[in-house]
Order: sequence, then structure tokens, then C-alpha cells
Amino acid sequence: MASSHSSSPVPQGSSNDVFFKKEVDPSKHIQPVPSLPDVCPKEPTGDSHSLYVAPSLVTDQHRWTVYHSKVNLPAALNDPRLAKRESDFFTKTWGLDFVDTEVIPSFYLPQISKEHFTVYQQEISQREKIHERCKNICPPKDTFERTLLHTHDKSRTDLEQVPKIFMKPDFALDDSLTFNSVLPWSHFNTAGGKGNRDAASSKLLQEKLSHYLDIVEVNIAHQISLRSEAFFHAMTSQHELQDYLKKTSQAVKMLRDKIAQIDKVMCEGSLHILRLALTRNNCVKVYNKLKLMATVHQTQPTVQVLLSTSEFVGALDLIATTQEVLQQELQGIHSFRHLGSQLCELEKLIDKMMIAEFSTYSHSDLNRPLEDDCQVLEEERLVSLVFGLLKQRKLNFLEIYGEKMIITAKNIIKQCVINKVSQIEEIDTDVVVKLADQMRMLNFPQWFELLKDIFSKFTIFLQRVKATLNIIHSVVLSVLDKNQRTRELEEISQQKNAAKDNTLDTEVAYLIHEGMFISDAFTEGELTPVAVDTTSQRNASPNSEPCSSDSVSEPECTTDSSSSKEQTASSAIPGGVDILVSEDMRLTDSELGKLANNIQELLYSASDICHDRAVKFLMSRAKDGFLEKLNSMEFITLSRLMETFILDTEQICGRKSMSLLGALQSQANKFVNRFHEERKTKLSLLLDNERWKQADVPAEFQDLVDSISDGKIALPEKKSGATEERKPAEVLIVEGQQYAVVGTVLLLIRIILEYCQCVDNIPSVTTDMLTRLSDLLKYFNSRSCQLVLGAGALQVVGLKTITTKNLALSSRCLQLIVHYIPVIRAHFEARLPPKQYSMLRHFDHITKDYHDHIAEISAKLVAIMDSLFDKLLSKYEVKAPVPSACFRNICKQMTKMHEAIFDLLPEEQTQMLFLRINASYKLHLKKQLSHLNVINDGGPQNGLVTADVAFYTGNLQALKGLKDLDLNMAEIWEQKR
Repeated sequence: MASSHSSSPVPQGSSNDVFFKKEVDPSKHIQPVPSLPDVCPKEPTGDSHSLYVAPSLVTDQHRWTVYHSKVNLPAALNDPRLAKRESDFFTKTWGLDFVDTEVIPSFYLPQISKEHFTVYQQEISQREKIHERCKNICPPKDTFERTLLHTHDKSRTDLEQVPKIFMKPDFALDDSLTFNSVLPWSHFNTAGGKGNRDAASSKLLQEKLSHYLDIVEVNIAHQISLRSEAFFHAMTSQHELQDYLKKTSQAVKMLRDKIAQIDKVMCEGSLHILRLALTRNNCVKVYNKLKLMATVHQTQPTVQVLLSTSEFVGALDLIATTQEVLQQELQGIHSFRHLGSQLCELEKLIDKMMIAEFSTYSHSDLNRPLEDDCQVLEEERLVSLVFGLLKQRKLNFLEIYGEKMIITAKNIIKQCVINKVSQIEEIDTDVVVKLADQMRMLNFPQWFELLKDIFSKFTIFLQRVKATLNIIHSVVLSVLDKNQRTRELEEISQQKNAAKDNTLDTEVAYLIHEGMFISDAFTEGELTPVAVDTTSQRNASPNSEPCSSDSVSEPECTTDSSSSKEQTASSAIPGGVDILVSEDMRLTDSELGKLANNIQELLYSASDICHDRAVKFLMSRAKDGFLEKLNSMEFITLSRLMETFILDTEQICGRKSMSLLGALQSQANKFVNRFHEERKTKLSLLLDNERWKQADVPAEFQDLVDSISDGKIALPEKKSGATEERKPAEVLIVEGQQYAVVGTVLLLIRIILEYCQCVDNIPSVTTDMLTRLSDLLKYFNSRSCQLVLGAGALQVVGLKTITTKNLALSSRCLQLIVHYIPVIRAHFEARLPPKQYSMLRHFDHITKDYHDHIAEISAKLVAIMDSLFDKLLSKYEVKAPVPSACFRNICKQMTKMHEAIFDLLPEEQTQMLFLRINASYKLHLKKQLSHLNVINDGGPQNGLVTADVAFYTGNLQALKGLKDLDLNMAEIWEQKR
């Protein structure tokens, strides 16, 4: 290093020193050096005597000075061999021969170590102390301070020459903008005859950058020189520390000598006795270890014996106990170094054996003949397997059982189909190879018996699965209960240990007072209880294998463990099997609870599997439209069977499966659509052929109506023989009222009852049936209106005209349907869930439509007579004879109207209709009298009109049912003022 603690900053010479550059041609020294104001604008030029003390980059660049020595710090830091730099950049200055070379150390120079400087350090230390004291006594002179200040200002001024871009913290040459700012290579282009100028610019740029580097290195050297005093201070502190360590070492040596004398006089005899006692205890422990090793040595043969009898739980307990002993009490025994890994492999083998055994058990349990008994197959074996699987955290055994359930469900259906097909002689199995095709050849009774057999087998299958899962669930709950009780016992034990610690503190104080060894007291106090506990645990272990009598005694031949958890508790399973639940179960309460939930979900899954397989069986039979072709009774029978199976599975599993219910609903919807379309088509054909004449009522239809009299809708059973003797009636009697109807309405009543009966037989289609029945009633209303009021029957049936009798008969048929709508509504309301009561509004809309239709028919009858009155009374003249021809025609038409509707409509409706007709008559008569200017003045015209009106009134009241009708004919006269 070129500087010391008292020297001034050493400026950096030119980077073109002789160590890194070839010898410069002497002829070049004579050539004048041009000034470089663009490179160093603040550097003065001219006479060398007017320059600063520091070397000049321009004037001294070719003169060797002391600053060219490579031992100075800037030159060492600027060694180009110490970093990777672009060879192109440096070869422009130092030539193409510039390469990194390795300096080979000299063989004649000795190896210098710190010991060579020891004498020098001892000599210089005293001088350094004197120098430091002088510095503290004599402060620095003002001239020296001014020199430092001047040097600091100069360094600061030099640093300001360096562009700010080099001082940025994010300075990086890989940035294109930064690189172009530092090295403007775009100016250097050898083309176009500018090679000499570009070369000069390149060299000047290199000198400029070298100058910036020199400024920075000079400032770094200055900062290092200012902190040179800290180095000497550290050296002084080091010597003081060595003196302290020397004194401490001497004190420690003296203390050890005194302790050795005390040990020899006071402790050697007592310690020898303690060593003998410790040796005896160690011998006893070694003897016990040997006995324990002999027991552990028998672990593998014992496990093999247990596995041969499928005692997986006992084998696992023995392996766990042995592993615990190996880790705690026999740790580090060389002869047992491989036993732990062997037991781990054996444990993995047992895991695989248990999984395989459980799979075999599941297959045997689920595939045994489906008889009425639902007892669990080999319950003890199942309990042992489940407990072993839980102990090993192999919780995927439920998935194995679930897979076996799916396979068994498939086999049940397949076996039932094979058995049924083999009983049918009409099916040639050689021609029809596929089992599904053979099954489709069965007729409905045969296929229905097959489905019933499948449902019966599935019910037994689910009962068997439930019994097995109940045993598994009971084992899980027993383990969960044992875990909870174990935690309670641990809490009680912790409380007892806390009380024991308090008692022990009192004993320690007593022992200290008596001068006994506390460690010995602890050993004696703990040895006996621990030995008793371990001995009792070993004797209580159910998995210990007795050893031979010539090696060790009976109580000592079992596996010992200071922290063994082989204490067991007996738990009873509902099936009558007792199991021993060990305390080393590695399952948490949350895992056991989740497993219990999974068992319940597996039972639900068993129900879903049976339902899914049943749905596939139904769909395979429904491919050719077989189910859609069933009649009502067949479909109802099928629906009831499926609903019974759904209820049975729900009762067994505790949850309703929706797949079969959805399939039933889907088939029911198809059945409802076909049911509705058939009856709507039938009703359409009846209406298209209806001539709207009164039909006789067969006795069976009267019985049908009578069966609804109490409000309950049900199709009566057909009476053979008795119906044939009874003659048809002219009208239908409903609750004492007579209804003259057409044949289509009688069949419509029966169709309506079939809809209601279908709802009773298949409750799941109630809402669909309600919608379809509403559609049917609306269709009858609209179609009858088109045919009668709209006169569509003239073209459809070929009627000549729509008579008043046709209109009255249509009105009466509508009234009969309106009479039964409340009964139908009550029937559906009793079978709908409350949240679907809003669908009943359809009946309110239908009732309103029917009433509007009836009112339109009544208005049509009135309109017919109104047009007749307008036609006849418009030609009425007040003259003889009396009664006039006009009134005779009016009375004749009124009589015909009465004869046409009296036998069809009730008397009340007839009276109301004729009151409306009479009001129309009075209106037209009053209008004509006003036109003729006839007033109630008692004159001849008044008398003629009065006679005609009396004739009309007398004839009208003479008609049947109109005797008491108040016609009030006085309103026809206008009072003339």
C-alpha cells in the first residue's frame, strides 16, 4: 500500500504504466502533445511548473514517475487481469499482444509467516504508544489542518469532474441509453477517410475514462489513509487482551490445583463407593436388557404364528410394542439394527393381507345366497379386520366394500334374469343370444314377476349390507368412546402428577437438611414404582409370547416399555362380540367421526346403487316402447310395486333414493301424456260426431253418477247381469235434479272420473293430471262453443240449422260439468301438497269460462226471439181484427220456444229466460207504438192494442211453468203530456 496513517492522499498516475504496456518509441517524446479540452476541460495546459502537485494526465503521460509503481493501491485495483473486460477495448491501447499472464512465484524467496514479524511488533509497540501520547499532548498544527482542508476541497473538486451518470445507483452498461452516453461509438466510423480522426477520438475517450477512474481511486486511497489510526488502535487492544488472558490462565491453574487437592482428600473414597453402586445398577440394567432382548428376539416367530390364525390385531400390537421398545430401551443395539426395518416391512405386509382379507370377506358376505336371514357372516372375523384396519389408518376399506356392492348388485339382476328366462320355454336361447334381448321377449306378467323378484332380492341385499355396516359402525364408535375416556384419564393423571410434584418438593428440602444425595433419592423413589408399573403392564399384555423356563422367569419374559400403551379396555359390539380396544389407536376424534359419517353415506350409496341398477333394468326394457304401451291397470300395478320398493329401501337405509323415483316419475309423465292424448283424441272424435240431440242415459252411467253423490270420486265396479235388465233413462238424475244430456257428456264424465282415479292410484302424477284435466275441460268448452254457438256442427256433422233445442241442450251439458267442478277441485286439493295449492286456480278459471259460455247461450236464445220481435212488430198496425195476425205469430213462436227448452232446462232458468224475452218484446212493442203515435188515451186504437196485449199475456201465462210469471205489460204505454 502506497499510503500510511500520516501521509497525504496519493494521486493515481496514468493508466498507461510500463508494467502493462510495451516500451514507447523515444521519437514520440519529441512530438508535441496537443491539448485535450474536450477530455479534461478543467485541467490546465502549458508550462509544467504551473501545474498542481498531482501529476498531469496530458503533460506527464509519457514520463515515468513514482506513481507508475505497481505497489500503489490504485495500480493494484486497476490490474486488468483481475476482472473480465472486453479485449477489444484494451487492445486498442496496449496492442494485440496484451494477454493475461500468470506470475510464477520465485523458488529462492522464503515463505513469510506472522512469526517473522513478532520481534518487529514488540519493538514498534513501545514507539507507537509514545507516538500516541505525543499526538494527544500536541494537537495538530493549523497548517496541517489547512492542508487537509485544501486536500479535501481539491478531492471534492476532482469528484465534481466525474459525470453524474457514473454516480447513479442504477448505472448499468447493459442499458443501451447508458452505454451510448458513456461510449459514443456512433462517432467512430473508419469509412469515408476519417480513420485517423476517429482513432484519435477513441484514444481521447479512453484517456477521459481513465482520468475519471484515477479521480475515484485517489479519493478511495484518501479515505483509507484517514482511517489508518483505527488499525493501530486495534493492535493495541489486542496486546491488552493477551495480557488479560495470561493472568486469567494463571488464576485458573491455581484454582485447579486447589480443587485437585480437595478431591484427593475429601471425595475419592465416597466417589469410589458410588461408582461401585452405579456399576451394580448398570449390571442389573444390562441383565434386564438381555432378558428384554431375548423377548424381542421372539417377536418375528410370534407374529408369524398370529398371522397364521388371522390374528392381525394381536400381530400389529406386538409389532408396535416391539418398535417402541427398540426406539426407547434397545436403541443402538447393533444386533437389532435391522429388526426395525424388518418389522416395518412386516407391518406393510400385514396391511396388504388385511386389505386382501377384507376384500375376500366382502365378496363372500355379499355373494352368499340371498336368503331371508340377515345375520352377519363371521362377525368375529369382521370385527377383527375392521379394528386392525382402523389401527393402521387404512380407511379406504369402505371404498372396497362399495365396489363389491356395485358388482353384487349387477350380479343379482343378471342372475334373476337368467333364472326367469330359463323358465320360459318360448324363448330359444340359441337363437337369441344376448340376455337383454331374451329379457325383452317376456310379456308384462312375466316381466313384472321378474321385477318383483329383483326388488325382493335387492331388499334382502340392503338388509344384509345394513347389518354389516352396523357392525363396522359399532367398532368405530367403540374406538371413539375409548379415545374420549383415555383423554379423561390423562387429565386425572396430570392432576395427580401435579400433587406429587408438590410433595416431592417437601422431600427435597428434608434431604438437603440431612446431607443426602438428591439424585440418589430421586432414583430410589422412582425406581420401584416404575418397575412395578412396567412389570404389571407386561403381565397384562395380551400379546406376549411365553418364553422357555430355562432362560428367564415367567413374569419377566414379556416385552417391557416404560411408556407402553398396551393397556386395553373391553368394548361390546351390538352383535354380541367383545373386542379389546388398545390405547395406541392413531385416529383422532374428527377422523373417527368422519369415518362414521362415511359408513352412513355408504349405506345410502347401497340404496342408490340398487335404485340405479333397477333404473337401468327398466330403461333396457323400455327401449322398444314397452312401458309406454301399458294400459292403466298395468302401469298402476307397476307404479305401486316401485313405490313399495322405494319405501322399503327408505325404511332400511334411512334416506329416500331419487333415481328410481325419478325414473318412475319420467315413465309416469309419459303415461300421463299418452293417457291424456288418448282421451283428448277420443273426446275430439265424439264431439265431431255429436249431433247435439238428447241421448238416453244407460244404467251404468246413472250408477257412475250416484257413486259421486257423497263427494268421493271412484269408478264403481261393473255389475254383470243386473245392468242388462235395467232400461236406459231419458235424463240423468244428479242429487235430485234432472239433466238432459248428449252422449258425449256422459263419456266425458267417465273420462273425468278416470283422471281422478288415476290420481288415487299414482299420487306422483297429481299435478300433471290436474294440468291435463284442466286442458281437457277447456278443450270441451271451446270445442262445444265452436260447434253450437259458432255453428260449426253444420259443416262437421251436417246439421241443417242450430235450433233452440240444440242451444238449450248444450247449456244443460255445460251446467252438468260446472256442477262437478267443485267436487273435482276438492278431490285434487286433498292430494296436493300445500305449496302447490296455487294450481287449483285453474278450476276457478274453467268455472268462469263455463259460466260465460252458458250466459252466451242464454243471450243467443234471447237474441233469436229479439230478432223475431223486431221482424214481426215492425209490421204491426193497430186495426181489426183482434187479436191481430202479428200477435198470433208472436204467441206461436213463443209457444215453440217454450216447448223446445222446457223439458231441457229447469223451471227457474226457463222463467228467467222468458222474463228476458218478454223485456225484449216490450221494448220492441213500445218502440212500434211510439212510431204509430198510439197513446194510452182510451180511444179505439188504445182498445185494439190493449186487446192484442191481453191475448199475448194470456197465451204466455198459459204455458207450463209460466203461470205465475209477472209480465208487467203496463210499461209499454207512454204517458202523453
